[in-house]
Amino acid sequence: MSIAAVAIAVSTAIFVLTYAGILTERVHRTLVVIVGAVLMLSLGKWLGFYSLTLAIESTDANTIMLLFGMMVIVGLFESTGFFEFIAIIAAKLARGKPWLLLVYLGLTTTVVSMFLDNVTTIILMIPVTMSLADILGLPMTPFLISEVMLSNIGGVATLIGDPPNILIGSAAGLSFTDFITHLGPIVLIIWVFAQGLLLLMYRRTLWHTPTQIEGLAGMSSRQALTDPKTTKRMLLVLAATIVLFFVHHTLKLESGTVALLGACAGLLWIWPDVRQTLKQVHWDVLLFFVGLFVIVGGLETSGALNIVANAISALTTHGIVLASLVVLWSSAIMSAVVDNVPFTIAMLPILASLQAQGVPVGPLWWALALGVGFGGNATPVGATANVIAISASEKAGDPISSQTWLRKGIPTAFVACLVASVLDVVAIYIGLF
Repeated sequence: MSIAAVAIAVSTAIFVLTYAGILTERVHRTLVVIVGAVLMLSLGKWLGFYSLTLAIESTDANTIMLLFGMMVIVGLFESTGFFEFIAIIAAKLARGKPWLLLVYLGLTTTVVSMFLDNVTTIILMIPVTMSLADILGLPMTPFLISEVMLSNIGGVATLIGDPPNILIGSAAGLSFTDFITHLGPIVLIIWVFAQGLLLLMYRRTLWHTPTQIEGLAGMSSRQALTDPKTTKRMLLVLAATIVLFFVHHTLKLESGTVALLGACAGLLWIWPDVRQTLKQVHWDVLLFFVGLFVIVGGLETSGALNIVANAISALTTHGIVLASLVVLWSSAIMSAVVDNVPFTIAMLPILASLQAQGVPVGPLWWALALGVGFGGNATPVGATANVIAISASEKAGDPISSQTWLRKGIPTAFVACLVASVLDVVAIYIGLF
């Protein structure tokens, strides 16, 4: 066996074992990825296909900066009670009707997830949802599952709404405006289908009026807003940051730089305890991304990804429509098996290689975003937000089983991908993609 073949075999084995470790969830995913990254770097150096310099070059600093900046902004928001304020207003607008409450909470979560990371949004919405379900005497499972799935769908619409989009935008040079104009209309249509399907699947639970609605009247949205002054300031900071996301290409600023500018503005204006603010940052998530970048970098330099790139490149000879649909559905299936983040990271250099070969990969970037965003809803481990919701339900004593998730997740993901496929083909033919 040649050295090149050995390099491909070793890098692929490390990659597959890392995926397996993430999937089993017996060891924390960040630890699994760190071990995988160290093995890739060590064995790559020994076999001569990888080095520390190449590993550093493989790490997308813009993505890490963007995640860190948005985590700081959300951390400054967290103590103000702003998200609880929104949730209580939504519940009162529902007038105690469970199905309408599910729609309002789902809509709130979706909109927030378009402008903040969906994982963070779910973390903030879970305690409020549990409290509302307890007050009304309703099971929390329909609300948690619906919120997570609609959050994953809504996050596809913008650059910062879903971690895979951050990766795709950075690799493809796509702006905030690009995402919302290309994927926003598609997400809106799919959201309607998904919301309707969830209401249908939970019709027996939701189509009745709970008896414990008097507790809702006693909840004050203003009391939930514990720090109005900080809330107003952070809303201005967030609004300014979002505006910059729309024009960052014109200003020649990276999206990561924009997020850091927003974080700095918030820190300087609010002037919090910096150590407490930094505790709100999900350092394990940042390390998880760094480790995956290193692992995929080794997979790329060994030549393993060229095999996959050549296979997808061959599909483009049969038309970009077929290639786009293959990318969408394979992305959805793989994202259902493992977390959509590592699969996205693995696909980025493949599409970048095709682009370097002169293949028109524009539609493939959008197909990848649609596939990983919607496919992650299918299983409990398909997206990070799914795992967070299940963990929270276990702590609350009303665990969401894998079977329950699969019964709701697979139909939702399938319908979303089916509708997305039709819209994807239409978008290619009319020139939107």
